[in-house]
Amino acid sequence: MPKFTCPDGLAVAYRTSGQGTPLLLLSGQGNGMGWWDPIVADFESDHLVIRFDYLGTGGSDAPASGYSLGRFADDAAALLDHLGIESSAVYGTSMGGKVAQQLALRHPARVNSLVIGCSSTGGPNTLRMPKEISSRIADPASKEALLTDLMYSSAWTAERPGPYATLGEAKTPQARLGHRRASNGHDAWDQLGAIAVPTLVLHGSDDLMVPPANADLLAGRIPNAQVRIIPGGRHAYFEECREVASPIVLDFLAEVLAAPSNDSK
Repeated sequence: MPKFTCPDGLAVAYRTSGQGTPLLLLSGQGNGMGWWDPIVADFESDHLVIRFDYLGTGGSDAPASGYSLGRFADDAAALLDHLGIESSAVYGTSMGGKVAQQLALRHPARVNSLVIGCSSTGGPNTLRMPKEISSRIADPASKEALLTDLMYSSAWTAERPGPYATLGEAKTPQARLGHRRASNGHDAWDQLGAIAVPTLVLHGSDDLMVPPANADLLAGRIPNAQVRIIPGGRHAYFEECREVASPIVLDFLAEVLAAPSNDSK
């Protein structure tokens, strides 16, 4: 697996596949590029798909500290530099949706369109999961079963016994804690008005981990953002409802690509 070296010497693993215009995929909390394995083929016919392992996951280095969404966004920009890509479409889900926001804010020239899935603005305006659910996630005895139920419907998992790529692969306790603190510390509410690229906000209607009302809150802060709610989708709507969700993303990106540039005469 190829890697590139960040300015501070840490190594980040990445992968490219497919062909066409660039599409950077950003994974959820505590997960690397394997988060996208079940559906990456949906995008490879139309896009050069770019994925990477956040620090602390997969083939990337796992430092004892230094985890932040800003760092993950900077690493994404450094990867585009490494690949010689000036700008890319970006699709981030869950924590990856927060990293996508940070990338668009910190490196606006690198993002030409944005898809944010099952995510939020962060901060005090976020609608959070019920406390009875979050307290059960903290219990190791019930965590995996509860996370699976939050990610997927029971009917879907009954036919697909797993393992599931979305349930986390942080390499060390420090990495797991670092990812959780980074995601929980996100608050872009006051900055999101600066995002000027076409933006699509996706969410599953049955998401209890990040309640779907967050989609409207998020889109309300980003100028001209569109919202699409996936009926029956839980937190991993992009996998369980891929037959609906992936075409929505592909159609949106195709429309952006076909739209006249603001610089056109």
